[in-house]
Amino acid sequence: MELTERVAVVAITPEGGALARRIADALGDAEVHGLRERAGDADVQFTDTTRHVRELFEAGRPVVGVCAAGILVRSVAPAVADKRVEPPVVAVSDDGAFAVPLLGGHRGGVELARRVADEIGATAAITTAGDRRFGVALDEPPAGWTLANREDAKPFVAALLRGARVRAPSDLASTAPWLAASGLPFDDAGGVAIRVDDARAGDGGSSDALVYRPRRLAVGIGCERGAAPDEIAALAHSCLDAAGLAPDAVAGVFSLDLKSDEPAVHALADSLGVPARFLPAATLEAEAPRLKNPSDLVFREVGCHGVAEGAALAAAGPRGELVVEKTKSVRGTCAIARAPTPLDASSIGSPRGELAVVGIGPGDAGTLTPEARAAIERADHLVGYRRYLELVADLVRGQAVHPYTLGEERARAARAVNLAAGGERVALVCSGDPGIYAMASLVMEVLDGTPDPAARRIAVRVVPGVSAFQAAAARAGAPIGHDFCAVSLSDLLTPREVIEDRLTAAARADFVIALYNPVSAARRETFDRALGILREHRAAKTPVVVARNLGRAGERVDVIPLDEIDPERIDMLTVLIVGSTATRVFARDGARRTYTPRGYEAGTDANRSVGTWRAP
Repeated sequence: MELTERVAVVAITPEGGALARRIADALGDAEVHGLRERAGDADVQFTDTTRHVRELFEAGRPVVGVCAAGILVRSVAPAVADKRVEPPVVAVSDDGAFAVPLLGGHRGGVELARRVADEIGATAAITTAGDRRFGVALDEPPAGWTLANREDAKPFVAALLRGARVRAPSDLASTAPWLAASGLPFDDAGGVAIRVDDARAGDGGSSDALVYRPRRLAVGIGCERGAAPDEIAALAHSCLDAAGLAPDAVAGVFSLDLKSDEPAVHALADSLGVPARFLPAATLEAEAPRLKNPSDLVFREVGCHGVAEGAALAAAGPRGELVVEKTKSVRGTCAIARAPTPLDASSIGSPRGELAVVGIGPGDAGTLTPEARAAIERADHLVGYRRYLELVADLVRGQAVHPYTLGEERARAARAVNLAAGGERVALVCSGDPGIYAMASLVMEVLDGTPDPAARRIAVRVVPGVSAFQAAAARAGAPIGHDFCAVSLSDLLTPREVIEDRLTAAARADFVIALYNPVSAARRETFDRALGILREHRAAKTPVVVARNLGRAGERVDVIPLDEIDPERIDMLTVLIVGSTATRVFARDGARRTYTPRGYEAGTDANRSVGTWRAP
């Protein structure tokens, strides 16, 4: 069984941390979670082992714990409920001698323990009787296979342990070599049976007959632009039903690359739990001699004589055969081909390209959101300003990294879009929030203006992050508790006159104002002019939050009166938040705290009150 979530290898000692790193590197797509200040260099650190392991388990993450089995058992015990859905939990002795699957046997736990043991030279201590005696986990078929009646696996194995023997197809060695190579007691006169087919008949199976499905069916789909997902799903399922084929024998949904952004195709794949993959017209046209229903009209429109049949046959390979010819609905077509062996859909054609524009926050790992972390981990390519990529270096696990320098923003956006247009999964890494003075708007601009149809078909999402002014405000208290705005003082893309007009309007309107890009090596006068504008409309003692190197080494956050701001101490790594006339300051824990009230105080109108400076 393939694991769908990234494995977390948990360590709580220095020795365990070193072994955890070996395991994670051997597994490939895994990360080390270490107890802070004890487990060495970890990808993710934690302070409460019991809580952290339980949270991983509840999130569906496979856990390999380099620690005593009891620690893992006590951690996940409150969350154990249903063995059919619980993720694998494997305990590895800290000397690397044993790997013991504790939970999640129905979700790949035994297989994970064996894999870990093989990689580090340990012994897999398999306690499941059937797995140990027969050398195969009957309820955990390998990749490319499904068990139609998983609920019957336990009584089936129980019968074997009582001495029952197994009837199997005569061609088992060629159709299911993983079963043929096991230690199962095969006998043509056996009292229990194993069947291997992709037929819908007998879906239910029984306690004395297990039904294994090879995922060898390729569903080819053609459709008009904007076809309804319900229509295409109904068409595909009617084709499967009419041919007596089981949906869980489908390996993937395939179509022409021009259809890679069709919601109906992706919805069908999602409903079947398989990938959607797309092939170029030339690949489909190569199947023209095998088509049952070639169309000159389709050729004139898209460059191949058949989309549904061509995609199904191309995916099934040269030894595949068409088992359902092109079948039409109002706005779609469907065909199904069968390969002789299970198909690896991920190696056929290309997926729809994905581009995530990811905000990583100010730079502190603590402000990286789970959504941002997941987007970076999911990506095959990371694109971004070199400094920002360095901030997420601990998340790089085999992704291709494309670093750029300052000033190459358009090149960054173009590279990210082009990679995604080629079917890749891309994360464009931005500091703070990607929609605030960052790359999201430039990506949208590139997509809006591109003539490349492949670029227009990619899936784009913006993953929000903690912006610099939010982090600065949080460090200082709550200065943006009421209406606020942000103004960038950089005149590289905006004329100075426009900047000054906007700043003047914001100052007159009594907004709390966040100032981005206050100065640069070649530009200081804009900040001097900004201070002049602000001092025309705000009292001398108006609180100003001055934050530098947020979330990074050397972070400093001060609350300073407006008339004491020293321009010489301001640089491009600084963000300022200028209070409104209502913003207040008070002393707390030896520091200045600032906030802008919303007007909750009874009998007052904080929106119109004059800001006060209460010197600490």
